[in-house]
Amino acid sequence: MIRAKSYTENLCQINLCTTNFEEDSTIIPEGFLSLSNLTRSVLDVNPKLSGKKLPLIADIFDKFNEVPDSDYYIYTNADIALMPYFYNVVHQYVIQGYDAIVINRRRISKKYADEICLEMMFADLGKSHPGFDCFVIKKELIRCLILDNICVGIPFVEVALVHNLFSFATKPLFLPDAHLTFHIGLDVMPERNKDFYWHNRIAYFTKIQPILKPHFNLSKFPYASLSLHKRAIKWILNPGLFTRNYLELETKSIGKKLKYLINEWRWRFLQK
Repeated sequence: MIRAKSYTENLCQINLCTTNFEEDSTIIPEGFLSLSNLTRSVLDVNPKLSGKKLPLIADIFDKFNEVPDSDYYIYTNADIALMPYFYNVVHQYVIQGYDAIVINRRRISKKYADEICLEMMFADLGKSHPGFDCFVIKKELIRCLILDNICVGIPFVEVALVHNLFSFATKPLFLPDAHLTFHIGLDVMPERNKDFYWHNRIAYFTKIQPILKPHFNLSKFPYASLSLHKRAIKWILNPGLFTRNYLELETKSIGKKLKYLINEWRWRFLQK
């Protein structure tokens, strides 16, 4: 992140910020603006859980209020690294008017964990990954997000974020395989903690999706520009999207098209 910021300094103003639990402050590198510490975790909101002290994504996003005023905010998972030109490319999309950008990472071999050489990692194209883990968000959208008690580091945090962004953004952009970020490790579906997984899953389907669903629009979601059969296949196979939502949105879209065609036919008949 520091290298990418240095690469982009003459193009736009970038603030690298961190928020963390007090006990983690010693590992924060120089070059980051330290925001106030996080004061609670998922263990505080769900007494049935034990083990990992995972932050709530809503608490992290609240810290944006402490950041110097910015037009856009970027949330990136901690295990995601940036290509040097990352901010340059994001800036180009921003000036094109995109108000939410979701960037999927590339996967590279675990051998780099032992052979730490950033230049070699940059040069490795790696493989694409279906998971959502880097989010560029226009300031005005932050206050719209419905995040409830979803915690980070567990599936459904990315689901909550992408469905919020695809619901409220006016001009969202999905970049599934751009060479902009990477992650060490080729796994697609890592092992998950069952209890934490169900905490996030229940929060999403009971507290978040019911509020977001009226805002769902097929044209804003990934794969909208593809043909019907390709869109169906990719949506159904993507673990961060849900088949039932797709079928409902596709049916609604087809219904609108049929209604238009029927009305057009009626009008042309009346003109004869």
